[in-house]
Amino acid sequence: MPYFEKENVKLYYEDVGKGEPIIANHGLAENTIYWSESGVTAKLAEKYRVISMDMRAHGRTIVKAEPYGYDADTMASDFDALADHLGIDKFHILTHATGGMVGVRYAMTKSERLISLMLIDTGSATQPDYYLKNPPPTPTEEQIEAIRNWVLTATVDEKIQASRQNPGEFLFKMAEHPDSDKMWDIWKEVQRVQDPQAIMQFRSVFYTDPDPRVEGLRQIKCPTLVLVGEFDIVFLNPSEIMAKEIPDNRHVIMPGVGHMTNIENFEVFMKELLDFLGTVNETGKANR
Repeated sequence: MPYFEKENVKLYYEDVGKGEPIIANHGLAENTIYWSESGVTAKLAEKYRVISMDMRAHGRTIVKAEPYGYDADTMASDFDALADHLGIDKFHILTHATGGMVGVRYAMTKSERLISLMLIDTGSATQPDYYLKNPPPTPTEEQIEAIRNWVLTATVDEKIQASRQNPGEFLFKMAEHPDSDKMWDIWKEVQRVQDPQAIMQFRSVFYTDPDPRVEGLRQIKCPTLVLVGEFDIVFLNPSEIMAKEIPDNRHVIMPGVGHMTNIENFEVFMKELLDFLGTVNETGKANR
């Protein structure tokens, strides 16, 4: 298993394929398996070098001691550190959800190092406005403790069953899909490699900034793909903000799918991704 050590972080990554490098991260409670199990890694590796990382608090990456760096700006610096370790000058970034919040923050100041930026089902604020407009009920201390104990002790099968019964805003379209059993099997594999304690700690500190940082978006100089599912109710509005403000972008709303775009419709997702990458290769721009 390849690891890269940076100060107090032991960062796990996978490196496959040849060609222009794509460094990929992922969303909350995901890891490299999110891309590999759904087939994205293998398909991209036919033409590109794909380097998938497990972000801090996720998958096999280990943060040995404080400071944990569970904030978007610190985690953005991990892109540079990994690229430098591998001797890579310029690269593409592929992100999903929480990982996109990290990726877009990186691009606000480092886009000169990027060939392109792919922002999938994400936004530039780490506290999406959906939750500001639809705040969840405040749980009691007893409920918080019960949830915490369940998260720390439940098996993966129990967690998948609970998600199937209450898929929430991120998984409801996947749950409705005719091939949902196959999709839940992919999600189950993603969930196997997680530290529940680290995820809980990450969640408590990462999602705190409601500012979409419009001025920062306007500083992104690389071609950018802003892709979101038609029914991704959390990130439709944040995606519109990024598409309005990032100078050179392609805005794609994938029909009929929710938050898990590459799992819910792999063929259309890959078509959009590869067409964008091909356009960047041919023109240096997001659109032909």
